[in-house]
Amino acid sequence: MPADRTYHIRPVLDGQTLAAGLRGLVAQLSWADARRLILNRQVQVNGNLVLDDTRRLKAGDVVKVFEHPKAPVPTERDVRVVHVDTDLIVVDKPAGITTLRHAEERDWDDRRKQRQPTLDEAVQLILPSVWPPRPTMPRQAGGGGGGGANRSRDADRDRAGPPGILRRTGGRPTPPSPGVGLPRVRAVHRLDRDTSGLMLFALSPRAEQALVELFKEHAIRRSYRAVVHWALTAERTIESWLVRDRGDGLRGTAPGGKDAEGAQHAVTHVRPVEPVAGGRYTLVECRLQTGRTHQIRIHLAEAGHMLCGEKTYVRPRPAEPAVRDDSGAPRQALHSAEVEFTHPFTNEVLRFASPMAKDLSQWRGRLRGS
Repeated sequence: MPADRTYHIRPVLDGQTLAAGLRGLVAQLSWADARRLILNRQVQVNGNLVLDDTRRLKAGDVVKVFEHPKAPVPTERDVRVVHVDTDLIVVDKPAGITTLRHAEERDWDDRRKQRQPTLDEAVQLILPSVWPPRPTMPRQAGGGGGGGANRSRDADRDRAGPPGILRRTGGRPTPPSPGVGLPRVRAVHRLDRDTSGLMLFALSPRAEQALVELFKEHAIRRSYRAVVHWALTAERTIESWLVRDRGDGLRGTAPGGKDAEGAQHAVTHVRPVEPVAGGRYTLVECRLQTGRTHQIRIHLAEAGHMLCGEKTYVRPRPAEPAVRDDSGAPRQALHSAEVEFTHPFTNEVLRFASPMAKDLSQWRGRLRGS
């Protein structure tokens, strides 16, 4: 491809495979070249890298074809285990991987799933290397000392047990067969594909129920680090009622407030940490009091401090112009940095911290020098 290109899928291409759609969009593109672009990580659909040439397109989809390959899709090797016990596991999620499969992807065969794994599948693959939990594994972790999300990959490998514990097909691990004595990984909350950092999964039915209740009761303290546009000099609490469509097809604050149909109460506490690039940007801490879909991203954008690297919530209000992002952020600059909660069965207070992901840390360092 001579340069990056963007295409909007017309109704005539609705239902076609991605490979077939590319051939209809790009002049003189062969089947082999279409598949090569996809497998070489040069094609996105609606902002997400796609490696499955048989994915069906829908009218309105936005397809981007890049001149150069994008970074590889994260796998289980990129997920770090922070804590595990008989009821739950805490991991450090890399950016670029979704938490769960969309409904239309659940019936995919193993080959298609292996090309684009989800986080719950990756954690299931990791589980044999840390199961059964060892008493010597750290039960608490903090950002200042050892343990937690700062644990090295070498330590993970040392704990991995005998070789061959993961069954492999075609050079890639597949989830363990049923009946091997491993618990099933159960998601109890989500992070966006391009958000990195700490996540919890339940490992038993009772833990799943208990953790879901803790989230509903807002009893799990979650803190994020984000880099936003413009100078933010004082702490503030952003409170609104969010709906699926604020008037422009995007989630956002309901014009009618709490009386709007389907409105959900959302509260985000924002604290400035340090100015970046002379105040053009600000590193902030965002603490969730509630946990609505895209809450932090929406609240920051509507408050006039859009996330650096934001691709969706770029307008403070539906009728207002989009904010121009010249930050050069590699992705949305949002990282799940701290999690604290009381273990539902041991009553132990667990605290975990994760430093900002490497790609965001390096980018922030470049901003400091600009």
